[in-house]
Amino acid sequence: MPETFLPPAARTAGRIVVWVLGLALLFLLFAFGWIAVRGYLAYDHLSSAQKQAPAIASDIGDLSAAGEAIDEIARHTAAARELTSDPLWQGAEGVAWLGPQLAAFADAAAAVDDVVTGTVKPIASVADGFGVEAFIPVDGRIDTSVFAALAEPATDAAEVAASSRNSVAAIDRTPLVTPVASAIDQLGDLMAQVASGTDTLARASRLLPSMLGSDGARNHLLLVQNNAEWRTLGGIVGSMTPVRADDGRLSLGDQIQARSTTKYPDSILDLGEYGSIYQAKPGRFLQNITQVPDFRLTAELAREFAAREDVAVDGVISIDPVALSYLLKATGPVRLPTGDELTSANAAGFLLNGVYLTYDDANAQDAVFSGAAAAVFAALTAGDVDPGALITALGRAGTEHRLYLWSAREQDQVILDGTTLAGAPPADSSDTARFGVYFNDGTGSKMDWYVTPDVELAWTGCAAGSTPRTISLTVTLTSTAPADAASALPPYITGGGAYGVPAGTARTVGEVYLPEGFEVASSAITTGRGFSGGMVGDRQVLSYSIDLKPGDSQTVTIDVIADTDIQNAEAWVTPTADADRSPIVRATCASNDTGVTLG
Repeated sequence: MPETFLPPAARTAGRIVVWVLGLALLFLLFAFGWIAVRGYLAYDHLSSAQKQAPAIASDIGDLSAAGEAIDEIARHTAAARELTSDPLWQGAEGVAWLGPQLAAFADAAAAVDDVVTGTVKPIASVADGFGVEAFIPVDGRIDTSVFAALAEPATDAAEVAASSRNSVAAIDRTPLVTPVASAIDQLGDLMAQVASGTDTLARASRLLPSMLGSDGARNHLLLVQNNAEWRTLGGIVGSMTPVRADDGRLSLGDQIQARSTTKYPDSILDLGEYGSIYQAKPGRFLQNITQVPDFRLTAELAREFAAREDVAVDGVISIDPVALSYLLKATGPVRLPTGDELTSANAAGFLLNGVYLTYDDANAQDAVFSGAAAAVFAALTAGDVDPGALITALGRAGTEHRLYLWSAREQDQVILDGTTLAGAPPADSSDTARFGVYFNDGTGSKMDWYVTPDVELAWTGCAAGSTPRTISLTVTLTSTAPADAASALPPYITGGGAYGVPAGTARTVGEVYLPEGFEVASSAITTGRGFSGGMVGDRQVLSYSIDLKPGDSQTVTIDVIADTDIQNAEAWVTPTADADRSPIVRATCASNDTGVTLG
């Protein structure tokens, strides 16, 4: 076969093609290696930043001492951001499959760096020279200038944290491999916590100086709810105590027992649409003001009841014995004038049950409650408090809907609105439907200490193409009272049959507030009883009543048809005496399963 010769120009062009392809391959290998190395280094920096975080927590008592750890974390997060933002990395973000993983990593690194440099460092720099202990009282006084100094940087930091949270939330999980998607989800949860905590600090730094009397004395009212006798927001109001704040100095007035206040023939305030659900009871008796699921109305009722007892107040604070037990982790045990000792471990049990077993006289019980409030207040204001434990206690109490705050001054209330402390009713969002699941005692006693509520949410029809989708709410109430409760327990606990309920039986009157616009597909109670109810705004309210003898268990089931855009459901539940039982129950509807239930 004759040899074939190519013209010189053709041979040159061929060599050029080979060279170009070779260089392209080398570039791709280099780019891949470059990205892999930078990705590994970025991951290493973020891991190092994560390992440094506990150093900040360990120095929470002196934020300035945590400065070195914060600077080290900032160095790592800045390096991770730089490593994932060069032109090669950005170019690779357009590559199929690999690109979304790289983009998600880069966005996550940027968000973390923004939080550290725009949130943690500015707040720490202002706090240089004082620590968290500066926020607690000393000799009965809180230095309000600390909050004033933090107001502006904390507000700026809250905006940065919210922006970072939104950036992570906006990352599309659809093209991500499972490990990456899971990591982004975890980071999203963390960012949400950071944003929430920073927002709380910003609001507190603006709100507390005035509420603590920096611009003139303020008079507040402290309500203590009793979860052994359920009301929608937790329990009956057993007492109210005036608290005066003047230039940061706090003092307690004389406690007013609810049983000694006037019982009115009609509601002292207009209850609006809640009157159709609860009639006039929340406005007739001080004990019932927590029967409505809106703390603003509860506080306005409390203020009016106090005014009729010749006590004028500017604000209302509510707490329950479980939250009190959290505070005792910060103060340590306290001794009451009766000789009883309250600790974080026994406070809820003693104040909600033990006191009735120990003291059969109502005046003696009142002395215990009054002494408990005074002793814990004295411990908190004396200054011998673990600041980290105090912050944790207040945060947990707020998250669990055990701590509420209201101000009669609108400029203060605007700051509170939107926080858990404001105690607003559950409101739906664009992707979450929220139920209100509330319990009210119908026995006229303290039998709810022996009633356990289990609340579950579940989705059906979550698979792709399935319609309609439904949300199932299941509420199971179980009595753990002893079999001989009628004779073994004192009448103050059983009610003694005074309100038509046999001694030893616990009657629960429940209300379920459905998400706005949702319709009931089916509903049932194991007793065979029916439902009553009404409407509050655009929410349908289903009411029911259950009687439980010792050992009995009854279940309420309500199925509702879900809006097609809703992916999540929550139930806000009356906080009970059980600190381990979350008052918020969640469930998610995923397109590849039949629903996830969290009880």
